[in-house]
Amino acid sequence: MIYLRALELPDAEQESGFFMSIKRKCYTSFYPFGVLGQKGLERLEFEPITILYGGNGSGKTTVLNVIAEKLGLERRAPFNHSSFFTDYINMCRAELAKPLPPGSRIITSDDVFEYMLDLRSINEGIDRRREEMFEDYLDTKFAHFQLHSIADYESLKKVNESRRKTQSRYVRDNLMGNTRERSNGESAFAYFVEKIGEDAMYALDEPENSLSPDRQLELAKLVADAARFFHCQFVISTHSPFFLALPGARIYDLDADPAQVKKWTQLEAMRTYAQFFRKYDAQFDQ
Repeated sequence: MIYLRALELPDAEQESGFFMSIKRKCYTSFYPFGVLGQKGLERLEFEPITILYGGNGSGKTTVLNVIAEKLGLERRAPFNHSSFFTDYINMCRAELAKPLPPGSRIITSDDVFEYMLDLRSINEGIDRRREEMFEDYLDTKFAHFQLHSIADYESLKKVNESRRKTQSRYVRDNLMGNTRERSNGESAFAYFVEKIGEDAMYALDEPENSLSPDRQLELAKLVADAARFFHCQFVISTHSPFFLALPGARIYDLDADPAQVKKWTQLEAMRTYAQFFRKYDAQFDQ
């Protein structure tokens, strides 16, 4: 499915005209101006899966944020919104093939990390409450309790429950289980599974972070299936060979000068990986 067909960005001449219009000269940065224009990146065309590849500072996250702001995608975590970001967005033009569905969103590494920190905070609270309930159990079980009115009925039930159950069973039945019984990588993968649904567009910023190779393969398959069967479109910034190798993906190499579309096997980092594994190929057969 294609919702976003193309995105036109300001060219070098338009950026220069904007700089000339600025009366105040106190700024040291005009981000995101000067990042994408100098790469000759004036128009991006999109497939059901489009991938932005490049090293740190290449601008791939900037492109995702431009898309997210231009299309009004839902987002969880804030991003590097400079004084000139709105001006830049206004100079961009998005060409839609179909109206953008509700639920379309950008998912960043910060979103995933915040989710994992939230789980950790919840679990720490549950652990503290568990210790409190161990003491509560003993106080309740051996309390000298008398029922005086209907207002004491809930307290009576609590006393009877504590006397019928062991301490461990009492705590287990009255305390929610830890929400995280898995690793950070498993939690990160679960976050993507929860957020990626049907009939929507998703911008994913380096989704491989925190994921093992096996989990990256699983998420790459989820993305491929969602694009093929469930009417989803993805724009992904990544270094991961598992995402870059997705069949039919359109890959923009932002390290190239000018930026250009390439096959994943033509990317410099992928060739470095291939050379490395070829060097040690015999060891894998031992």
